[in-house]
Amino acid sequence: MPVLKVLDAHPVVAFLEDEPGADQVRGLLLRAEEGKVRLAMTVVNLGEVWYAIARADSPESADRLVQEIRGMAIEIVDVDWALSREAALLKARGGVSYADCFAAALARTRKGEVVTGDPEFRRLEDAVRIAWL
Repeated sequence: MPVLKVLDAHPVVAFLEDEPGADQVRGLLLRAEEGKVRLAMTVVNLGEVWYAIARADSPESADRLVQEIRGMAIEIVDVDWALSREAALLKARGGVSYADCFAAALARTRKGEVVTGDPEFRRLEDAVRIAWL
C-alpha cells in the first residue's frame, strides 16, 4: 500500500499561491493521481486553507478553490471524537496551533507523515514523522 502523506494547510496554500514548496506539492499531487502515494487532509486543515484564501482574496475565491481541492487526489477526512482527542493530546503539550494538531493527529493515527513547511511542527518532531517542504 502506498505511503500516507497528511497535508497541513501550509503546503496547500504554497501550491495554490505558487510559493516556495509549490513544486514539491505539485509532485506529490501527481504521484497521488498515479496511485504512488496517498494524500489526506482533515476538514479542519481544509478550513484553514479556506480562510487564508478568503482573507487574501474573497470568500467566493475560497469556495471555488476548495471545490478544486476536493476534486484532487486528496482524501478529506471528517473529524470525530477519537481524532479530536488525539489532536487535543498534542495541543496539551503547548506551542502548536490546535488546527496543526489535527494534521499531526491524523498522521499519528494512520501511521503517515505530515507534509508541511510550518516551523510550529518542529515542536512535534518527537511525536510524528514530518516531511519538510
